[in-house]
Amino acid sequence: MSDDRALRVALLGFTLPDDVLRRVMADDATHATQTHTFAWSVVNGLRDAGCAVRLISAAPVSNYPRNRRILFRAGRFRHDGLDGQELGFVNVLGIKHLSRFLSAWRHGGRSTRRDPIDVLLVHGVHTPFLWAAWALARRRRIPVVPILTDPPGVGRPDEGRAVRLLRALDVALVRAALKRCAGVIALTLPLAGDFAPGRSCLIMEGICTPPTAVGPRPPADGGKREIIYAGGLSRAYGVDRLVEAFRGLSDPDLRLTIFGRGELEPWLRRQSSADPRITPPELIDRSRLGRRLAGATVLVNPRPVDQYFVPYSFPSKIIEYLATAVPVVTTRLPGIPEDYRPHLVYAETDSAVGLRAAIERVLGMPAGEAAALGAAGRDFVVQTRSRAVQGRRMRDFLSALAGGSVVDGPSTPRAGTGRDLRSRAVAGSSDR
Repeated sequence: MSDDRALRVALLGFTLPDDVLRRVMADDATHATQTHTFAWSVVNGLRDAGCAVRLISAAPVSNYPRNRRILFRAGRFRHDGLDGQELGFVNVLGIKHLSRFLSAWRHGGRSTRRDPIDVLLVHGVHTPFLWAAWALARRRRIPVVPILTDPPGVGRPDEGRAVRLLRALDVALVRAALKRCAGVIALTLPLAGDFAPGRSCLIMEGICTPPTAVGPRPPADGGKREIIYAGGLSRAYGVDRLVEAFRGLSDPDLRLTIFGRGELEPWLRRQSSADPRITPPELIDRSRLGRRLAGATVLVNPRPVDQYFVPYSFPSKIIEYLATAVPVVTTRLPGIPEDYRPHLVYAETDSAVGLRAAIERVLGMPAGEAAALGAAGRDFVVQTRSRAVQGRRMRDFLSALAGGSVVDGPSTPRAGTGRDLRSRAVAGSSDR
């Protein structure tokens, strides 16, 4: 690649304008908020670093009938100065994968023929996109670089045998596709090492985009102190343990506020009826969420540590929480890098008792100490995980691959990422 022009990058994934995402996800059983936020952070980080970016995107919807819409039509969009192609597909299990592959191949081929690119990024381990990208890249002689945010094979516990068998086939196809890529950007070292062994890698657990609403902490409402969780509402994320931990706190002026969508919504509404200090779950837009998080006393990430996918993951909410300058309580997830440690309050165990004790530690801090902890956490993620910093790292990594060089990822494994997890059997891949 010539050094006298910008690196040209196409991102094949799920990066849609905010209004389009709201429309397609209005009646979905889940909500792709974190996928959406991370994707736009990647795009904007690359743009900040001087890259020319274009988008080839599909709506990140659940399979029918969890999303009632079956047919998604192709179309063009332009958002914030970026050109994008929305892919059409049929939202029925099995047909969805085939139609997305054909749509990505067709529209991606047209796009890269009309305006050549230097690198093709793929967001996630979505089989149709990985194989369509490989076919396009082979034809155009460009490197493919997947962004690995989750391991393949994370399904739902209520899935039947047929779906599990399809997932097993899917994960084999994902592994085969990753062997053909030029390199990967991964949230954790085990994610890259176990699913793309031998590939050049860049470890990047997240990108900080501080909410514009964050400023001086809002005054407490009548002396009440608020504990907030924002994210998926499932037992896999420990939301039930957080509620149990909260109900063991006797202070009548505490409030537990939960934002998100998921399987536990009906259960959480029953909990709010049983304990008026617990607010019913609510899904709000990101601008309002930023203001609410900034007004909390404690932000909590209660994810259990014993699930097979945990060593592969880094919850993006940790960066989002820290950026608000509010103290953060979290379980001891192995994917959290060591340099985060001074800025987090760790629960000694991931049980309700461990979460309660960690929350009580923050609630018992003098106001000045809590404010200093929150401010230091915000400074840390803004200075070390900002769009500018991570954008430059991605640009340099991709530029080297586009130029034919081999670039290694970080040479020093981060905390909790050096374990050999290759013996873990994983069946399946992302539904999105």
